[in-house]
This record gives sequence, structure tokens and C-alpha cells, in this order.
Amino acid sequence: MDSLQQTTADLDRLEKRLQEISDRIRRLEEENRSLHARQDALVAERAGLVQRNEEARTRVEGMIERLKALESAG
Repeated sequence: MDSLQQTTADLDRLEKRLQEISDRIRRLEEENRSLHARQDALVAERAGLVQRNEEARTRVEGMIERLKALESAG
């Protein structure tokens, strides 16, 4: 193989490798976007659950106070 053929073969291999790297970067960027979206959804879901838990705690504490008041009155 002469020098020109070797250079052409090297460039072809380099082009193929660069395309593979580019494809991998594109896939990783898509995965990263997907993971960020999922994380945002989970953070929002957690905030909602914390809020609901706090509301339930407040209701239960209110019930306990009312029961104590009824017990004291009775």
C-alpha cells in the first residue's frame, strides 16, 4: 500500500471513529436530558408528598387536640 492509500485508509478510519463518537455524544445528551426531566418530576412529586404529609399531620394533630378536649370536658 502506498502512502496515499495509507493516508486515505487512515482518514476513513478516523472519519468512522469520529462518527461513532458523535453518535455516542448525541445519545448521552439525550439520556442526560431524559434523566434531568425525570429528576425534576421526582423532585416535584416529592414536594407534593411532603405537602400532603404535612397536611395530614396537621389534621391528625387537630383530631388529637379535639379528643383531648372532649376527654377533659367529659
